[in-house]
Amino acid sequence: MAIDSIRQMTVEEYFAFDEASEYKNEYIDGEVYPMTGGTAYHAEIMFNVGFALGLRLRGGDFHFYTSAIRNSVSPTRYLYPDFSIVRGEPELDEGAMNLFNPILVAEVISPTTAGRDRGFKREQYQSIASLQVYLVIDQFKAHVEVDSRQDDIWQTQEFAGLNAIVPLPALNCDLPLAEIHAGIEI
Repeated sequence: MAIDSIRQMTVEEYFAFDEASEYKNEYIDGEVYPMTGGTAYHAEIMFNVGFALGLRLRGGDFHFYTSAIRNSVSPTRYLYPDFSIVRGEPELDEGAMNLFNPILVAEVISPTTAGRDRGFKREQYQSIASLQVYLVIDQFKAHVEVDSRQDDIWQTQEFAGLNAIVPLPALNCDLPLAEIHAGIEI
């Protein structure tokens, strides 16, 4: 089936299609959206963040998930963030493909995904009851946007420059931009 011909699917059809597909697909109210590929910078930033947070969260009550796991925004909306973190026991479906209780999700943006990640996806992720932090990480400059939920109100802070440090109180740690962007030509 050609990607252009996909218009409407049930959730069950989407799960079967996505799991058989060579690429990831997001699902919004019956519509399937193929995911674009990433760059070497994107992959390196994901490794850097995973490594840095892995060291900080090791031995704690946190679980780190890569973009291989879908996040359920609602029963009819499923997105693939670049990574997700859960505190405590992860709530997963039977096949361990869908995560229901992230406290943090992040997207590494590119010029082609920035608008969707800062707009539509931000709104979708913020509707997840368990979510406390949404990170938007720029892959071409040392810049991170942090949306934090405090008393059901979302606040956005921006951090720029390799000397900046992103506070992550939901994870009881900080994350320096120098570590996020290590090895990336800024």
